[in-house]
Amino acid sequence: QVQLVESGGGLVQAGGSLRLSCAASGRGSYAMAWFRQAPGLEREFVAAITWSGGRTNYADSVKGRFTIFREDDKNTVYLQMNSLKPGDTAVYYCAARYKVVGLPEIYEYDSWGQGTQVTVSS
Repeated sequence: QVQLVESGGGLVQAGGSLRLSCAASGRGSYAMAWFRQAPGLEREFVAAITWSGGRTNYADSVKGRFTIFREDDKNTVYLQMNSLKPGDTAVYYCAARYKVVGLPEIYEYDSWGQGTQVTVSS
């Protein structure tokens, strides 16, 4: 497992943008992802990226608005969120899973950050 620290959450008006960051400690070939959990709802998948950064996957609800990418050193992953909606309000969690090639199944992620709050006002 790897330690993950998120940052970049905050309050933004609808239509605005935020960028979340997730810094991973140590080194290893980790696929990484973002999940979110709104009050009273289950945690849901948002986006994922392979270790190489060559493949990404998105939830239908964020396609075309959110972009996941990682730094050249691959230890930091970002979630660029544009055209935010009140429905995007949630605690956003970074997750990781050791995987050299391809993306893990959603249930396979085994390292989690502490979460960062994103609030979108109407």
